[in-house]
Amino acid sequence: MLQFDENRKSSGRLTDLRAEEEERYVQTVAPQKGYNYVNLRGYTINPEALVLLTEAKARAANVTCFDLRQNTVFVAAKNPSDPKAQMIFSELMGRKCDVQVYMCSMASLEHAWVRYADVVSTSVEKKGVLEISPEDILKLKQEIKSREDIPRLLTTLNTVNNTRRISNTLELIFAGALALRASDVHIEPEANAIRVRYRLDGVLHDIVDIDSYIFERMISRLKLLSGMVLNAKKVAQDGRFTFDAGDQEIEIRSSVIPGSVGEAIVMRILDPSVAGFTLENLHLNQYIRAAILEQIKRPNGLIITTGPTGSGKTTALYALIKEAYSEGVKIITIENPVEYKLEGIVQTQIEGDYTFASGLRAILRQDPDIIMVGEIRDHEVAETALHAAQTGHLVFSTLHTNSAAAGFPRLIDLGIDPRIFGTSMNLMLGQRLIRLLCSQCREGHPATVDEVGLLRQVMDHHPYPQHVADDITIYKPVGCATCGGTGYKGRAGIFEGIIMDVAVEEAVIRDPREHVILEAARPQKLPSMLEDGIEKVLSGLTSLDELGRVVVLPHLKKTPPDTPASAPTSEVVEDDFLSHVV
Repeated sequence: MLQFDENRKSSGRLTDLRAEEEERYVQTVAPQKGYNYVNLRGYTINPEALVLLTEAKARAANVTCFDLRQNTVFVAAKNPSDPKAQMIFSELMGRKCDVQVYMCSMASLEHAWVRYADVVSTSVEKKGVLEISPEDILKLKQEIKSREDIPRLLTTLNTVNNTRRISNTLELIFAGALALRASDVHIEPEANAIRVRYRLDGVLHDIVDIDSYIFERMISRLKLLSGMVLNAKKVAQDGRFTFDAGDQEIEIRSSVIPGSVGEAIVMRILDPSVAGFTLENLHLNQYIRAAILEQIKRPNGLIITTGPTGSGKTTALYALIKEAYSEGVKIITIENPVEYKLEGIVQTQIEGDYTFASGLRAILRQDPDIIMVGEIRDHEVAETALHAAQTGHLVFSTLHTNSAAAGFPRLIDLGIDPRIFGTSMNLMLGQRLIRLLCSQCREGHPATVDEVGLLRQVMDHHPYPQHVADDITIYKPVGCATCGGTGYKGRAGIFEGIIMDVAVEEAVIRDPREHVILEAARPQKLPSMLEDGIEKVLSGLTSLDELGRVVVLPHLKKTPPDTPASAPTSEVVEDDFLSHVV
């Protein structure tokens, strides 16, 4: 046994001597070959630099990324002249990084590669694809029934080793978002914690807090997946990636912005089922539906959907395009980005020099019948879209405004001559999304006197008014297991529209204020968003509180009470006071 120990010590000393000899050799040869020398065994490896390459790639080329400063990545290689190493350098420069190459020993590389186990799981084999376990995602989706389940499951992850903890946390966050049908995941650093929130049916809900150690490594991984610059922490960045959820491929659109505490990331979950939306799925009222169907049958003209971010404009556009599509029609889109793939339609995405304006001009040379422009955001795009509508194309697009009537002055603000609206514009739509009451737990109650007054006040101006009885029943949310305790499940649109006719054209040219345009459009008898929403309240689809969250409810006109008998004295005093007011 003693002899064995001696032999083992001797072998260890020999290994150490060889390692020292190799280190001295590399240190001598590196400057002769024109490279700087680095010994990584005394260097703190930057995890953000390390994950620029997967472990498999790094080992295959005998290289490693060991530091990252500003836009410079520091790379160590056993043989920088090796073609495999040269390919790695080229790949990093293709990501717009300045590459500083160092020569190192094999022992240095082994020391760096060990660090992969402590950082991010290196299953990201290709940019833009998050390879997490589909089986785990499906299992977690079945376990998660409400928001309270996510903090409980996260607690169990705190005992997992660091190698898998980041991947497991990501799996839990995405599985929870899919199980609860969240549209967005918000991860926001605060002074004392990292807050994770889901947007459920248009409303943000706090879900869980995660520790900063996990977040710092998680956001590096998400930025890498999204094709963002890892070390750019003072600028906003956008990207996208995908992952396999077992039963479907999920697209994620990500956005990172700098904050006072750290970077915040928002991830939009692009639901593939939206691509199958038709007009029937939009919950259109019959009057708006008839106007839309009439306008999309026309061979040319511009149809615009308006509303703020998250109001369902893109979903509505896809539904309109699907309605307009037929075998003999060529449809081309230009989007930022392409969110959902539509069969039979040519979809393009802006990138680099291919902007909305240049792309739209290129599309016009592709002999399209119908064009979709994702968003009108400046004069050039607006002008080109209107000219396309004037020259035999049916054009669909979106505009960020508060209402359909506000779309016309917005185009004028962008520098468009209002005199061309009459020959190019077909229809301006306005829309919002409201939450639908959960059909399992909604509760009916007799409307109060004020609620009846409000309903009647709106219906008095409705082009097709409904009778509102004194004892009418309306519904409110309660909350149950089916809706996760919110009282709401699913969303629907409320819409309004203005058709470009002679009266509206004259109003836009003469005085493009919103109330003037609305008055000119009144004979068209299309309900406003408020009136459409009140219809959905009366039918039990949503509540008055939810409608008031999305649109402004009018102040109830109340009849003043009878004047008390003792009023004359106070009236005289009030009149006397008013007589002194200048």
